[in-house]
Amino acid sequence: MAIGITVNGQALALEEDGSLPLIFALRNALGLKGVRFGCGGEDCGACTVIVDGQLHYSCTVTLDAVAGRHVETVDGLTGRKANALRDAFVAERAGQCGYCLTGILVTAYSILQESKRPSRAEIVKALSRNLCRCGSHASIIRAIERAVAAVWSEDTHE
Repeated sequence: MAIGITVNGQALALEEDGSLPLIFALRNALGLKGVRFGCGGEDCGACTVIVDGQLHYSCTVTLDAVAGRHVETVDGLTGRKANALRDAFVAERAGQCGYCLTGILVTAYSILQESKRPSRAEIVKALSRNLCRCGSHASIIRAIERAVAAVWSEDTHE
C-alpha cells in the first residue's frame, strides 16, 4: 500500500515499507541527497528535516510516522530566509567539510521561521542538536547571526 506524504511541497505516494526510516525514502526513493546520514541514532543532526513545522531526525522517524504530513528538506528550502542563510554561510565560510551543514541549515531555517530575531543564546541552544566535527561552530553561529540581521533588516524596511 502506498504511503502518502508531501515532500518539499510535492504530494507523493511512496510504495515503501512503512517501517523504513524516512532518510532512506528521501535519499533512495526520491533522490534527495541533501539529507545526510551521519550516526543513525539522533546524535549528529546531519539528517534533520522539518515535519509539519517541527524539527525531526529523519534517521529514526519512520515513513508510517510521517504519513499524511508535510516534510521539508534542505533541498526544498526556498525564499528570502533560505537565501539569506546560504549567502551568510558563504560569506562567513561556515563549515569545512560541509557534511553537517545540511542539517544545520534546516535547523537555522527553522529558527528563522519561529523567531523573527533570535538571540545568540537561542541560536546556540537550537544548534545543540547538530554536531560539527570540523569545529566550525563559531563561523556557523556568525553566519546565522548574519542571516538574522539580513532578514531583520529587510523586515524593517517593508
